[in-house]
Amino acid sequence: MRLIDTHAHIYSPKFDSDRKAVMEAIQEAGVERIYMPNVDVETIDQMFQMEKDYPGRCIPMMGLHPCDVKEDFEAQLQVMKEWLWKRPFAAVGEIGLDLYWDKSFFEQQKIALREQISWAQELDLPIVLHCRESMDETIEIIREMQDGKLRGIFHCFTGNLTQAMQIIEMGFLLGIGGVVTYKNGGLDQVLPHLSIENLVLETDAPYLAPVPFRGKRNTPAYLPYIAERVGDLMQMSAVEVAEATSSNALNLFEKFENEL
Repeated sequence: MRLIDTHAHIYSPKFDSDRKAVMEAIQEAGVERIYMPNVDVETIDQMFQMEKDYPGRCIPMMGLHPCDVKEDFEAQLQVMKEWLWKRPFAAVGEIGLDLYWDKSFFEQQKIALREQISWAQELDLPIVLHCRESMDETIEIIREMQDGKLRGIFHCFTGNLTQAMQIIEMGFLLGIGGVVTYKNGGLDQVLPHLSIENLVLETDAPYLAPVPFRGKRNTPAYLPYIAERVGDLMQMSAVEVAEATSSNALNLFEKFENEL
């Protein structure tokens, strides 16, 4: 089974104690590539180290996470922009909006999101969107800025069918992770009505581990459990899900893949 994890913070300090063993388990699970979303200026070096240690397997993105949009966000954005024009990245990400943790910088989050979307448009790169408790607000901004070329992933999609259809109509993919295995995750009401062509798989490791590991540290090695559950909901085999979603991911990140 060939799998691609389109979103994992594998550079996280939560893997420092056993990273080599974790990476071996990931390979044994059939996960060929891990796309790594950046968070802030502090995570860049760790991410690049993973790229160096696992070339062609751990692939970097560059962006400022909405939860890290604070008083200094303009200075942080400048660092992200300099990197994006300096070397290739798979996408601009992880960017977006977050109304779950802290609402006090929401206006600044919207400014940062629009700015980073404009970079993606200029560089012809996909974007990877974080939209926790802010799905409709994120959809509104993407619809406003969609120029016919803007593309990417709504990471950790947990919305309803109406939102899913709006996202698909805008030319974006849905990132499906461990929540699909949760009893009250809600995706069992959505995925049966969608096409596999609109999905990619992700773990968001070390967060949101799928059942039966819920509550523990997540890892891309658990991606087969997500593929299995998606297959159950869409009446497909896990192998078919893995092949289709991997193809979707490679098509989305084609520009970077061609530079590998």
